[in-house]
Amino acid sequence: MTQEFTGIAMSGGVDSTATAILSKAAGPVRGFFMKLEQPDFEAQLEKVSTIADQLDIPLEVIDLKIQFQKCVLDYFSKSYFKGLTPNPCVICNREIKFGLFLRAVLARGASAMATGHYAIIKKTAAGYELHKGNDPYKDQSYFLSRLDQDHLAHSQFPLGEMQKNDVYDLVEQHGFLDFRGTESQDVCFLENDNVSDFLEKAPGYNKTTGNIVTVDGKILGHHLGLHKYTVGQRKGLGISHTVPLYVIGLNVSNNSVIVGENEQLFTKTIHLTDMHWLAAPDDRHITTVDVRIRSTHRGGAASLSLLEKNEGTVMFTEPQRAITPGQFAVIYRDSQVIGSGVIS
Repeated sequence: MTQEFTGIAMSGGVDSTATAILSKAAGPVRGFFMKLEQPDFEAQLEKVSTIADQLDIPLEVIDLKIQFQKCVLDYFSKSYFKGLTPNPCVICNREIKFGLFLRAVLARGASAMATGHYAIIKKTAAGYELHKGNDPYKDQSYFLSRLDQDHLAHSQFPLGEMQKNDVYDLVEQHGFLDFRGTESQDVCFLENDNVSDFLEKAPGYNKTTGNIVTVDGKILGHHLGLHKYTVGQRKGLGISHTVPLYVIGLNVSNNSVIVGENEQLFTKTIHLTDMHWLAAPDDRHITTVDVRIRSTHRGGAASLSLLEKNEGTVMFTEPQRAITPGQFAVIYRDSQVIGSGVIS
């Protein structure tokens, strides 16, 4: 009879190393490493292999480079070319890490996959719940908001109830002394590129200039491509004015960057499309939720009204700054993620 084991998603970072240590202490494990579009893949693989050898964990590489290109990189570039600001980590978690990668790990006989995410899974009579991690500065529940019940049923987050400093302490107790103070890059496929440089090498890029205009249509200058701008941006506009101006919108139809004063960035209402639920609501109108409009947003009290065609309207109690089309609005009830939608 084949022995049951937990698959560990290993990346070479401190969080996946701590996850490997904790998972191995709990029972049999095997390590798995994703080959994606990492510019430094060989160096990263060597690092992961060294960690796996030190922990005496067998390691297997799963090649998802082609799928990553189609699911994540194409989404990333096409969104920018449509005047949107995407979140590739949310899509990667759903389609790649907890999609194709998790299925590959389970197909090799694992009962579940453990990752280094700072979030908490709770099993209840009604199913699985996703909650914020205990460390408010490291909580990654926002990035996991598009997962479903099957993903949660086969996932483990050993770091969910830990603080980051405790994670550093743990790995140092096991001989890993070079991690403290290091963090992985937010967008793993960029390396030394900035977003603009990456997009200008992507399929479908067309260099188009246009106008930078005020809300009432006054032309203040010219831009070198909508992909260089996002809502809330102030630096790099290349215009002068009597007061500071910020990007408040991108108009794809006439290829213009719309600018305005800081107070024009604030709004109470947003429209969501492509709603996704981890805990489906009982009513079409929810009066008390907390909504985060980006990963770094602390969240705002709001009500939510569900519409036809899997859409919804969020009404914040207080105006929120720089709500950005293309980002995800994640809906919480206390610490629990109940759903999310794409800001349109």
